Amino acid sequence: MTRSSNRSTSFDVAALAGVSQSAVSRAFTPGSSIAEETRQKVYEAASKLNYVPNSIASSLTTKRTNIVALILGHMANPFYTHVLHAFSQKLQEQGRQVLIFTVDPGAESDEAILHLLKYQVDGVILTAAQLSTRMTSMCHDRGIPIVLFNRYIPGSDASGVRCDNAAGGRLIAEAFLAAGARSFAMITGDPKGSTSKDRVRGFVERLQENGVKRSDIMEVEGQSSYEGAFNATLSIFRDKDRPRPDALFGINDIMAMGAIDALRYRLGLRVPEDLMVAGFDDIPEGRRAPYQLTTVRQPINQMIETTLSILHLDDPTHRIERGIDRPISGRLIWRNTIPVPPDHRWDTSKAESESVV
Repeated sequence: MTRSSNRSTSFDVAALAGVSQSAVSRAFTPGSSIAEETRQKVYEAASKLNYVPNSIASSLTTKRTNIVALILGHMANPFYTHVLHAFSQKLQEQGRQVLIFTVDPGAESDEAILHLLKYQVDGVILTAAQLSTRMTSMCHDRGIPIVLFNRYIPGSDASGVRCDNAAGGRLIAEAFLAAGARSFAMITGDPKGSTSKDRVRGFVERLQENGVKRSDIMEVEGQSSYEGAFNATLSIFRDKDRPRPDALFGINDIMAMGAIDALRYRLGLRVPEDLMVAGFDDIPEGRRAPYQLTTVRQPINQMIETTLSILHLDDPTHRIERGIDRPISGRLIWRNTIPVPPDHRWDTSKAESESVV
């Protein structure tokens, strides 16, 4: 059987409401100038006719699709699931939609860029690590801005917004030192990504300032995943030639959680009595009772607001801003995986009472 269509149009709504077709268009466009009485007439007529605006038809006129592409990597890390939710919520509040692409950890984002260009998106937000200069130029030549989220790519003219990861790494080192730690280990993430590198750099530099030798800071790659960190933690304790560390930094929360479970359930160690552990991101899972993870909180809402401001989605005539790097400070959140020194107790209660994102 052939499908038939009996969809109402904006002209039908205009006729029933007694207004112009352009008034119908304005009524369904967020931020448009229209009298409230006229808007209500349009809504009532649309309801009677079961009318739904056709965004595709509208884009043919405005040359804007109100679609923003979000390229995600490392979906095994719950932090990016929460980022996706927060971006989707914010963009939908603005009357926009998200087109999602995923890439494998460490893979190039170029293929995803080629796919999204078919959809004439208004902007691109990239959380994956790798992007070629050619793809950036291809988007910019088409008037499509790209903003990197929580990372930067040296040599790229794409703008970026990120947590100040190096400063966050220093905060973790200071927390360990304040709690009396003297020997240290790290479980690192993507070796190609700026995020992991910066957290390691800040952590190591702060320890070295306190007299710790770089050779005395053990480093094991954890693949940015729970399983990778679980196995990396076991490998640390297989090395009988090195003394057991008394502080372990998982470069992100999900790796710190994998380390905690390996320590407790495979090695029979107590956290923090036998080994202190810290993470980075402040994902909700790390706040749960089995973990109560000390971490650095990424200011997700502020990072998202800054990202969208650089995209200038409401002003397509605004020139594309290139090469901007906006680091935003994170905050140390004291919980149970590092003993809290007396002079930090106030910070603990204040941080937990604040909004999470």
